[in-house]
Amino acid sequence: MIAFLVFLIIILLLGGAIWWPILAGMLGITNITDKASAVHQITQLIERYDISLNEIDTALQTPANSILDNRSRGDILRTLLAYLGGIFILAGISTYIGMFWDSIGTTMRILTTLGVGYSLLMMLLLALHKATLPRFVLPLTLAAATMMTGGWFVLIHELYPLGDNEQVAALSVFALMVLHQWGVFFKYRPTSMLFTGLFFSYGFLSLSLDLLEVPSDYIAIVLGTSIFLIGSALEKTSHRVLAEPALLIGTCWLNGGLFERVMMLTSINWASLVIGLCIIFTAYGMQRSGRYQRLIVLGYLFGSIMAYSGLFDLLQNTAIELVYLAIAAMGLYVCVALQSRILLLTTVVAMLGFIVYFSEQHFANAIGWPATLVLIGIAFLGIGAIAIKLKQRI
Repeated sequence: MIAFLVFLIIILLLGGAIWWPILAGMLGITNITDKASAVHQITQLIERYDISLNEIDTALQTPANSILDNRSRGDILRTLLAYLGGIFILAGISTYIGMFWDSIGTTMRILTTLGVGYSLLMMLLLALHKATLPRFVLPLTLAAATMMTGGWFVLIHELYPLGDNEQVAALSVFALMVLHQWGVFFKYRPTSMLFTGLFFSYGFLSLSLDLLEVPSDYIAIVLGTSIFLIGSALEKTSHRVLAEPALLIGTCWLNGGLFERVMMLTSINWASLVIGLCIIFTAYGMQRSGRYQRLIVLGYLFGSIMAYSGLFDLLQNTAIELVYLAIAAMGLYVCVALQSRILLLTTVVAMLGFIVYFSEQHFANAIGWPATLVLIGIAFLGIGAIAIKLKQRI
């Protein structure tokens, strides 16, 4: 494998700027390579965001720079100054806390953390109630949630300095934050508050199940499945912007728990193979439904890496280790059928890596083996060219 790595490094150094665009294309950063792909992508976006034909017609008739023209320079300046003011206020509070934390008393510690958090919450409620400052909802939500969470931990530590049960303290803080976040969400329905509500809710559930001594893999499976289902449900709501992150977190959490459970029952190699295939099937399901291209690329990438590495470890130094090459060759057909460049990349790397490994193990000093590989490659290229010509004639 050392020789193969050296070969890759030489190719990268020699290729320079030529190879990186090719690599980006193979990674499948975009599947839009022709007019038909562009139309398909536009259709998916229209269906995902419930865009009507009238809205499309209005957007086409509106000049591209009209949206920017509608915003005066005064609005832009006011927004910029507001962001800068908020940044400097938070920076000043953080600096004060860091410089004088050891010298201030209990009351000031609570006021500079929990008090500031509730002040930010009041500002957030004011912005939501007036509905005139939508750009400040997200930063105020995150700042208030952060300061309030830290403030409640400070309050518990100051009131119970000898306490050593950190899980109970975290559970209490998360329970309070759940009440805050969901209370505001059900009143005003902001997407940012839904995000923080889900975050603290799953933190509370995870800590609760851990205190009940439920195995961590079962916790991951149950909570990962639930957040995946929530992400699927969010697609049909006005909060669909959270659907993709929820699906990503749910998939990772669920498969992490499954990996741990399969590893405990069998071995890490079997776990890598099985969970890799599960991730690939999940990405395939998303591809069939025509949604979330970025998740599809990530699923095929990490799923195929896990599957190929697990399969290689299972077949290495066995009598049937050549089966790995046959399965990788079958994977090429799957890549073509699914039209996945990232899956093609991992499959090609897996085949090349196995060929280099097999050559070093069994034909280290055979001069004819490299020539044989070259001839086999030329034969496959010829067969491919003939097949393309026959397809064009048909």
